Amino acid sequence: MKKLLPIILLLVGVGGGVGAGLALRPEPTPPPAEEHMAETDEKAAAKTEKPPKEEGPPSGREYVDLNDQFIIPVVDDDAVSSLILVTLTLEVDSGERESIYQAEPRIRGALLQTMFDHANAGGFHGAFTNSSKLEPLRRTFLEVAQNVYGDEISDVLIIQITRQDVP
Repeated sequence: MKKLLPIILLLVGVGGGVGAGLALRPEPTPPPAEEHMAETDEKAAAKTEKPPKEEGPPSGREYVDLNDQFIIPVVDDDAVSSLILVTLTLEVDSGERESIYQAEPRIRGALLQTMFDHANAGGFHGAFTNSSKLEPLRRTFLEVAQNVYGDEISDVLIIQITRQDVP
């Protein structure tokens, strides 16, 4: 029973977090009026003809926080030895915020599977915050997010990462 208690608490916590996230999700904004449609079409046409990128801070970018933390169990000897909590933010083209939120379940699912694969390969053991372990994970996050959504996502930022050992 003592071995099942952390798993039960994990499931209850995740279920409560998902329920709260769904209950507190903001209402979708109404579609733009027809007078703004012409402007949107012009912006879309301008977006396809992008000038070469310049060095320095990115312009025309915004950051989209993914609503909930990712919780990844680390399993050793058929038992959960620790939990990894990860908070991610996506760097996207300006104006993509609402469409990112609409595609968030697909993006979250793909990123979560990537984290499970990383955990199963031992990526969260030892000094898991070492850049030699996190850099490949960051690159994989970006590739996965771009495969799911598109090149409008220019970076996936790891805002917070924590490991909680389970007794």
